[in-house]
Amino acid sequence: MTPDTAAAQVSPADIREGWIRPAGPAPREPRWGHPDGMQLGLSPAPRGLLQIFTPYLDHPRDRLVNFVAVEPVPVGAVDRGYSELEPSTLDPGERGKRMWAVDDPDTSAVRARLDPDPGVVDTVDGVERLTTWVRVERFDSGADVQVRVRFHADRPHEVELAGFATSRSVPLEQLVLTATMGNWARLRRLELADSVATPAELWPGFTGTDFAEHASFGLDELVRDGDAVLVTALGDEADPWSVGYAQDTAEHWRFVGRRMRQTWRVDDPDPALRAQVNARWSYWASASEIPGGPAFENVEVVQPFRQGAVLRFVVEPLD
Repeated sequence: MTPDTAAAQVSPADIREGWIRPAGPAPREPRWGHPDGMQLGLSPAPRGLLQIFTPYLDHPRDRLVNFVAVEPVPVGAVDRGYSELEPSTLDPGERGKRMWAVDDPDTSAVRARLDPDPGVVDTVDGVERLTTWVRVERFDSGADVQVRVRFHADRPHEVELAGFATSRSVPLEQLVLTATMGNWARLRRLELADSVATPAELWPGFTGTDFAEHASFGLDELVRDGDAVLVTALGDEADPWSVGYAQDTAEHWRFVGRRMRQTWRVDDPDPALRAQVNARWSYWASASEIPGGPAFENVEVVQPFRQGAVLRFVVEPLD
């Protein structure tokens, strides 16, 4: 296995067959997607997260718009596993489960993050697509899962994610894929069928460095597009570039690029599906106050586990 090494020594992902894909000798950057559209990577730090890149929002190459965490709940369990927080057994002393990418979902061999397969390009119904499988180190609960990542040529601002339990996993109640970094874009408007929910209304007076409790919305409260469910969050600032930050706010929390809307789309929702959000008053791992007050941090869809249930994460520019 190839260990993670300094970024300068890693072969960058490049355009191959019209797609961004891992290229060159190992160690290789694990990154896939549209050359000018959405792209997905495997995070070196924090570990255990999928990175979402949106260069079409006038972002520099390594600017993230969001992370996606993998959070399984075994049958009979109360608590979730947290891919970015649980200690690794493959890499002792590290927090966050190791993730690696393969072309064959049936392989059980453990790989390094920087030894990814390139992904598989095929064409279905006349539309080209790129698929890779992200394996996740076994959770302490016994959950053993992987995520199919798929891009479609006709959907440049979207990635399709589907969660699977392997044959080695304990039975699952849920497998939540949650967008975990809404604070960077200061998402404060959750679009519902007949209203808009905001942190100020959901958690009046909330302060401190912890997460607010989850707010939950059932299927009848959510926006529909035919049979599909849309869970959309966006900012409430007309000019997010000009806000004043606390003096100790890290540079990576400062907004750049274009305004956007972030959406989970579920084409085949379970009747028990719920949308959930929480919020923070301060940026993660700091006491730096978020300009304008609390913003949504985790935006997620929760439904009973179904093998291969598809979620589509879409990020569209507002202007």
